[in-house]
Amino acid sequence: MHRDARGVALPLFLFLFACGSGQELAASAPPAPTTAMTPPVSTAAAAAPIVPEKLASDAPRSTAGGATFRAPAGWTLKSDGARRILDAPEPELHVAIVDAKGANADAAVASAWTALHPEFKRPLKIALDRPARYGWDQRRQYTYETSPNERLVVYALAFRKGGAWTVALVEGSEPAFERRGAQIRLIEDSLRPQGYERESFKGKTAHALDPDRLKQITALVDQAREQAGIPGVAISLVQGDKVVFEGGFGVRELGKPTPVDPKTLFIIASNTKALSTLLLAKLIDEGKLTWSAPATSVYPAFKLGDADTTSKVLVKHLVCACTGLPRQDFEWLLEFKGATAKTEMDLLGTMQPTTKFGEVYQYSNILASVAGFAGGYAAYPKRELGAAYDEAMRTRVFEPLGMKETTFDFARALRGDHASAHAEDVDGKPSIATMDVNRAVIPLRPAGGAWSSVHDLTRYVQMELAKGKLPDGKRYISEENLLARRAPQVPMAEDETYGMGLRVDTKFGVTVVHHGGSMVGFKSDMFWLPEHGVGGVIMTNSDSGTLLVRPFLRKVLEVLFDGRPEAAEDLASGAKQRKERIAKRRERLVIPPDAALLAKLAKRYASAALGEIAIATTGKSTVFDFGEWKSAVASRKNDDETTSFITIDPGVDDFEFVMAERDGKRALVARDMQHEYVFLEK
Repeated sequence: MHRDARGVALPLFLFLFACGSGQELAASAPPAPTTAMTPPVSTAAAAAPIVPEKLASDAPRSTAGGATFRAPAGWTLKSDGARRILDAPEPELHVAIVDAKGANADAAVASAWTALHPEFKRPLKIALDRPARYGWDQRRQYTYETSPNERLVVYALAFRKGGAWTVALVEGSEPAFERRGAQIRLIEDSLRPQGYERESFKGKTAHALDPDRLKQITALVDQAREQAGIPGVAISLVQGDKVVFEGGFGVRELGKPTPVDPKTLFIIASNTKALSTLLLAKLIDEGKLTWSAPATSVYPAFKLGDADTTSKVLVKHLVCACTGLPRQDFEWLLEFKGATAKTEMDLLGTMQPTTKFGEVYQYSNILASVAGFAGGYAAYPKRELGAAYDEAMRTRVFEPLGMKETTFDFARALRGDHASAHAEDVDGKPSIATMDVNRAVIPLRPAGGAWSSVHDLTRYVQMELAKGKLPDGKRYISEENLLARRAPQVPMAEDETYGMGLRVDTKFGVTVVHHGGSMVGFKSDMFWLPEHGVGGVIMTNSDSGTLLVRPFLRKVLEVLFDGRPEAAEDLASGAKQRKERIAKRRERLVIPPDAALLAKLAKRYASAALGEIAIATTGKSTVFDFGEWKSAVASRKNDDETTSFITIDPGVDDFEFVMAERDGKRALVARDMQHEYVFLEK
């Protein structure tokens, strides 16, 4: 599992771009609520019964101590003295905000748990300091040990203002946590001390990005390469109608001297989604479809596993992350040999929504790929879906924008000026990462399969800033259909919405339109400030590049608007936390795996949904071979006495397989946040 900013364990695929027989995929039922999940009622509350407040919409609320936060729509709020308890629509997910006392963060968190659950004794996995931000003088996060079969997420966040502590406690099932992730982020991001006024750049005029200001930005990039262990970075910056900076830093591959340059190709992953919705906008200009057309009218074979949701999906919903369809990436990440656009479209028909249409943000790569393929079908209905999409993108997006090197052809990209993928090894050392799993995105390429350079992607950003015009002043696309892609479809956080393959962030009082991309060994972002005529692109060739993406944007804002100098500290803190998490994870891994446990494994397992695993031990290394890619594994003894085998190769680490028995056969159980897959011995 990779970790999010709170240190919560998350599957690797969340960062990409991502039963009866024991062999088929089943949506995982949430675990039954435990005693620890049922907040006790205080004696005072028993005397004066708490009246639960069911929230019809997001609403501002406060603690008894004056800290403010936003409570999400659909949740139930119970106020009990120093406690504010938020219950999700799912009965097994709770967030408590507690006015706590303590001499330090550790004591405050312990006090908060005692106030909520007097018997709370879950072991602490790791505690990490976070930079003081948003009016808080101190922030610290705590992640607790959970065993894989519990399927729980448990963590705490401690905030201090002066001598007063506010503690947020989060506990719930993994499925509910992922479904409600955007709403949990709303609560956490909006939690601020009484009277705090947020930093705002509203009404300010952006400074010119002159050489001195550009140097401040590039210095951060160089600093990041060293702190975060990123071999290579490419960036560009646009202001007005000019590219004011375009350059590379570091090398394309560790151990080789060839430098990154503005035309070096990187996998841009989910940045591809915005290019795919641009294709749709072009086709609307041509009269071939409309945003409000049912998806089935554009591509008649379109189908989700739920007929009601299928009937509601319009073209504009294909990349809105608002249909209730969850991430379900294991099928395409582990089983993609022979996959085509058609087989992936058919696979979509087996997938079920887990929240109501339009209720919350849930990100689906496979659904987003339909947008591009449907566009290709509308343009060239007699061609194979993948070929139709490729040709439509070439003729309507890449060539008109002058994106001469951008391609979906992996072989072509790897023959030319390209960056190699990197990731930390199991001990945290920067290493070459496998490229094999990245090929899984080829059949889903409208959602994340493009290779591009900062030079090419900057041409796209310039067009967005020019509201559909090319550098020569010629109109490329109608302003109406271009901007429709930015219209909010579903909230992501307090000040951020998701449109059609684009995110719109107004956190600092200025509009920032952007999107990120993540595949193994490649992290990137593109952004533009439409009100100020400024934009930029960043591409990195390492998983640790995720540490630079947000600080890069933050630094640009600081330089433009004389913002508080936070980017460098955010970068340093993120790098420190990442190293600490890797080290903590390594403590429980046994490498080579325990021989006695290896002896209990079958040589081959199979899942109807995910294919086969062949297991082989050579010398001290045991490898799980999935056919399309493979990785060495470590063993780990879990707190519930079960055993997990965990992949450890750079870039494909943290896929977890729990030893089990099903139907009298040896089994390995793999899970994403909302689904469970069982491999039975062959």
